[in-house]
Amino acid sequence: MIEILYQDEHLVAVNKPSGWLVHRSWLDRHETRFMMQTVRDQIGQHVFTVHRLDRPTSGVLLMALSSEVARLLSQQFEQHQVQKTYHAVVRGYVQEGATLDYPLTEELDKIADKHAAADKGPQPAVTHYRPLAQVEMPVAIGRYDSARYSLLELKPENGRKHQLRRHMVHLRHPIIGDSKHGDLRQNRGMAQHFGCPRLMLHASHLQLNHPVTGEPLSISARWDEPWQGVMSQFGWAGCFPELAGVEFSAANGQDNG
Repeated sequence: MIEILYQDEHLVAVNKPSGWLVHRSWLDRHETRFMMQTVRDQIGQHVFTVHRLDRPTSGVLLMALSSEVARLLSQQFEQHQVQKTYHAVVRGYVQEGATLDYPLTEELDKIADKHAAADKGPQPAVTHYRPLAQVEMPVAIGRYDSARYSLLELKPENGRKHQLRRHMVHLRHPIIGDSKHGDLRQNRGMAQHFGCPRLMLHASHLQLNHPVTGEPLSISARWDEPWQGVMSQFGWAGCFPELAGVEFSAANGQDNG
């Protein structure tokens, strides 16, 4: 069962597992797990997406239960009225928090975006980040005898494709598990030594105004078992008890509709 974080007659928020697509895509024709179909079947209602999380990213995923609410929620995202907070584990020590204002050129897929304009200039992209914890582990990865990691809080103002992953690479602190932009040796080291092959990026909190009532709404999603394993091994388990302790059913998610 997918963990439901919040639900009323207008919207539903769930904790998206890492590795799940938000919706069916012909680029992944053999995939059988999709958030939209699974949540629809679980709650017995049609759902509408209003934002996306990358396939390897876990955390808060918000869906509307009507097209009108979907339109209102989409407006909040487009107008940057939704505050998104992520947590990430990155390579190296990030000593201080700061704001990165670094425009990003749109990443185009060779097949899905073959008709999109390839000459579009860089788009504004701003990310606020701050370090929460650091650790040096006695494992040899690459040319060093030990490996250093930082736990970060990330707050993007925009929603560019792979914005957080690309911004952290720009700062030379790639997110662990990022197979496209990150450090492949560090990714293999995390899987080999700490048993965590996933992207260490999690959408922990979402704050917005309810699209119908206008009341403030704050939604949080806990970390999955692989993430919690890393937190424990790095000595960070007690830092965020409110984000620990969720399990996903491995058998859930097949859609035959």
